[in-house]
Amino acid sequence: MTASLPTGATTAIRVGGLLTLGLLWGGSFMVLKVAVMEVPAASVAAGRLVIAAVVLVALAYAGGHRLPFTFHAWRQYFIMGAFAAALPFTLIGWGEVAIDSGLAAILMAVTPLSTLILAHLFASEEPLTLPRLLGIMLGLAGVIVLIGPAALAGLGDQAIRQAAVALGAVCYAGANIFARRLPKESDMTNSAGIITAAAILWTPVALFADRPWTVEPSMTALVAIVMLGLLPTALATVIYLRLVRTAGPTFVSLSNYLVPLFGVFLGVLILDESLHPNAAIALALVLAGIALAQRGKPVSPSPTQGESP
Repeated sequence: MTASLPTGATTAIRVGGLLTLGLLWGGSFMVLKVAVMEVPAASVAAGRLVIAAVVLVALAYAGGHRLPFTFHAWRQYFIMGAFAAALPFTLIGWGEVAIDSGLAAILMAVTPLSTLILAHLFASEEPLTLPRLLGIMLGLAGVIVLIGPAALAGLGDQAIRQAAVALGAVCYAGANIFARRLPKESDMTNSAGIITAAAILWTPVALFADRPWTVEPSMTALVAIVMLGLLPTALATVIYLRLVRTAGPTFVSLSNYLVPLFGVFLGVLILDESLHPNAAIALALVLAGIALAQRGKPVSPSPTQGESP
């Protein structure tokens, strides 16, 4: 049994994990756009899932972890895999083919709002409190300040694509709540199980719907799919599950407010784009929202799912 960390250290670790998720997922939108312009969305989702599954299973077994072989465990993995990976990966990818990233970022704000409501209804340890509600609203304000209210003017132009992104965000919200019902295994074991189940579930769908063997993607698109599998899928899933277990689904859902912030800053660093003049204000609002939503939450972790990674 490991010694408990001081409150400040625990909070710093959780916020650090959340920032890492924001960085991984924020960068994924830029990479995803490259992939779906040449490869159908379902095939991109299946490709990144297969790559991530191979990596996670290999790492799990190398670390002495073993996947459970029970009906109950794999039922949980398939449910989680569908709602945390296969469905949202495809829905958001398909939506991004025709809508701009700014509007998609605002639509992703459905995740923390939905998580807050679902957690209040289905997770007794995540009650709807005023600080959490205010924190969620501050985060949303930060996203709107960053992207600009003008991005909302595009609502309705691609209604079906926009609805797909929003539905993907709701899938993430459901997964945030369901994550605490996973088998009591290590985070690495559960990550490998979830992504493997998602890959098993979605690969036949992609093969039937997209006939990917008829597509001739460039090397750039293929590299993009590999990067999606390794970073925002494999690595992010392990961090995500650890945070859900220790900090709760509502806190983890705030990462969706960090996604557009990191998207902008990565664009400045990598693509030499200009920095939005309101970026600093937006960042301050998002971080204030995260701090407020975390206020009053117990720092002791919930019952562990086996050994920590």
